[in-house]
Amino acid sequence: MFGICNLAIIPLRFEPNDKSEIVSQVLFGEHFKILEQLNQWSRIKMEFDGYEGWVDSKQYQIISESSYALLSDDAIILNADLIEYITGESNLLIPIPLGSSLSFINHPEINKSNFDFEGTKVQGIKDKKNLINTAFLYLNAPYLWGGKTPFGIDCSGFTQMVYKLNGYKLLRDASQQSAQGEALSFIEESEPGDLAFFDNEEGNIIHVGIIMENNYIIHASGKIRIDRLDHLGIYNPEINKHTHKLRVIKKII
Repeated sequence: MFGICNLAIIPLRFEPNDKSEIVSQVLFGEHFKILEQLNQWSRIKMEFDGYEGWVDSKQYQIISESSYALLSDDAIILNADLIEYITGESNLLIPIPLGSSLSFINHPEINKSNFDFEGTKVQGIKDKKNLINTAFLYLNAPYLWGGKTPFGIDCSGFTQMVYKLNGYKLLRDASQQSAQGEALSFIEESEPGDLAFFDNEEGNIIHVGIIMENNYIIHASGKIRIDRLDHLGIYNPEINKHTHKLRVIKKII
């Protein structure tokens, strides 16, 4: 079975219950494979990044296998505004966040609610230098574990969405993203848009941010913020100390 999110944002949970940890979010228009159903819950696998988790079965629309394949092969079209409105039958309005998927609207066999969108769309591969401009759209967004929107986002959700809006695919978690791309030996080799990864005392990758010019970094820590980056890690000038220990820098594109 296959599904598509027809609501603004739904939580993707670690276990099939409402009290379970939210590990990610499914945004409007994102489609997925249904792996298992248990009572009111469905375990799904996201088509975009292969991420798995549980969603409430009342919070999505079933689609056919052919529709799933059609969307998977189709060009990705995304909402480019912080928040926009989808209109539907009977003047239905649904607010959708930045990065929501709009490809299915062009397919009547999937778009059974006759959704229409008149806002700003983005699609295709953009120049690498556009990554920082996109990152600024999320500036001051509050940190939210599992979040993927300007109203709540985590460190790897932030990097994934910034890259996605520019036509590039990153995996969901920081540890997964750290396995992508080409490792650089020094900060001086990096360019704006490259990713910096940070580990804990056990050596596990726990954080990621986007490198900017002049040894600055934009990342999610309490909120999407800009701090200094040096060979030790992230330096927060507000508290005058390093907050994250640098592990590796990766050039993804």
